[in-house]
Amino acid sequence: MKQRIALLGSTGSIGEQTLDVVSQHPELFEITTLTANRRWEQLVAQARRFSPDSVVIADKTYYAQVSEALADTDVKVYAGIDAVAQVAAASNVDTVVNALVGYAGLAPSVASLRAGKKLALANKESLVVAGDIVMGLVGTEGSALVPIDSEHSAIFQCLVGEPSPVRRVVVTASGGSFRDTPISELHNVTVEQALRHPNWNMGAKITIDSSTLVNKAFEVIEARWLFGLKPEQIDVLIHPQSIIHSMVEFADGAIKAQLGTPDMRVPIQYALSFPHRLPLETPPFDFLSHPELTFRAVDRQKYPALDLAYHCLYAGGTSGCIFNAANEIAVAAFISKQIGYTDIVRTIENAFSKVALIAKPTLEDYAATNDQVRRLSEEYVQNL
Repeated sequence: MKQRIALLGSTGSIGEQTLDVVSQHPELFEITTLTANRRWEQLVAQARRFSPDSVVIADKTYYAQVSEALADTDVKVYAGIDAVAQVAAASNVDTVVNALVGYAGLAPSVASLRAGKKLALANKESLVVAGDIVMGLVGTEGSALVPIDSEHSAIFQCLVGEPSPVRRVVVTASGGSFRDTPISELHNVTVEQALRHPNWNMGAKITIDSSTLVNKAFEVIEARWLFGLKPEQIDVLIHPQSIIHSMVEFADGAIKAQLGTPDMRVPIQYALSFPHRLPLETPPFDFLSHPELTFRAVDRQKYPALDLAYHCLYAGGTSGCIFNAANEIAVAAFISKQIGYTDIVRTIENAFSKVALIAKPTLEDYAATNDQVRRLSEEYVQNL
């Protein structure tokens, strides 16, 4: 029987690569649902190619265009953010690939786990904002969670079959677009420069987050929830080649690493096929083309966002929600050239100083905090 997949965020980078994986194994996977935010024409093209049962356009203003474009098909068309969570819990879905960006991914993650689905998670914010709630739902109604992030997939793969205690994990970071840029020059960098990632082809927001190391900060928080780690068990190293995706050190000092050419299709396919590995159209790794794998410590002055992650690990509660909401507003403001590059972390720090922490939040508390931080941060960036 084919694995029936609801792909949330099908028009983004992860979504497109997921469709590539599915197209390589049509005997194993089928797409039942596709969702997009605003890219309605791309969504329509995908629907015509993969013939899902339904599509969702989250931005309701494009509902008419999608409905008209698919009127000659049997594809059901829905609209609105709430519909994305509803299709994630639908009875004709086995696996939900959550490739949404931002806080919008939290509700579908919760809905899919509550409905007993396998959640293949690429949406970092689900765990950054509400890791306690999300991980508390894993296993209920037969649900499961498998990470798609390359770093967490690497750790996950290293832990398969290992009952031994973990001493620490080492999350690797490319260093992003400005890894070789002096700290004194960061206030002058442009959006165009920030979007030129040296190793990975990703969406705009995650590329900016990679350059500030907010992306890595989020991954530290994710690792805590996914693998039940203490803050002191999570290290970060700059690894410019992005060949070692992460490592696990065990109690006896042995270290496992997962290596490979930067290609997000590998962790995507592994999340879909786990515990099995399937063939993938990738060239064999050429060790001679990568004679050196190097590492260096993270410059905490250049990348202050990383310390904010450890602050969240110790503070708990709504701290991750505050971090994420302020960052979403700041990155959007930077991309639209309202603020400078170094103002991104400044906006996050302002939110931490102004918003009260809720120690044991509910989903409603997370929603209220998210709204509060967004309003505050929007005002802050307008005054910069």
